[in-house]
Amino acid sequence: MWLTRLLRRHHEAAKFLVVGGTCFVATTVVNYALKLTVLHAKPVTALGIATVLSTVLSYVLNREWSFRTRGGRERHHEAALFFAVSAVGIALTVLPLGVSRYVLLLRVPEVSRPVQELADFVSGIVIGTAVAMVFRLWAFKRFVFPHAEARPRDAGTGARDRVRTPGS
Repeated sequence: MWLTRLLRRHHEAAKFLVVGGTCFVATTVVNYALKLTVLHAKPVTALGIATVLSTVLSYVLNREWSFRTRGGRERHHEAALFFAVSAVGIALTVLPLGVSRYVLLLRVPEVSRPVQELADFVSGIVIGTAVAMVFRLWAFKRFVFPHAEARPRDAGTGARDRVRTPGS
């Protein structure tokens, strides 16, 4: 089937998208939890905090699942690069929201509350996340996890990923 071939050819990107979806949900939940409670007057700060927390989750999931066979760097160096790339990603995530709120003035009282919330969601959660996701996929493969097959496939995985030998 064409979908199976496509997923096999782009398995890292598919896994990256699953991790991204998981982190997208986490970011959205934390963002609105903060925005609707303690940070209601600071939407950029709420989104920034939510994105930072999701970045930590993203590191664990990407390192141990999406790019588990990639590597080529010392773990501390890899982590530093991951978080440096992610810092750029966080800036790319909050930038459209900042533009929407403070340049285009899509905020109360200039617009209604529903328009403000829709603009916040589209600019910060949708556009910001999409731009940051494309950047992160490219940067992670290029800088953070540069070498394919640098780590053994069976490290921390189930038996189906292990190389089978005759008689096993």
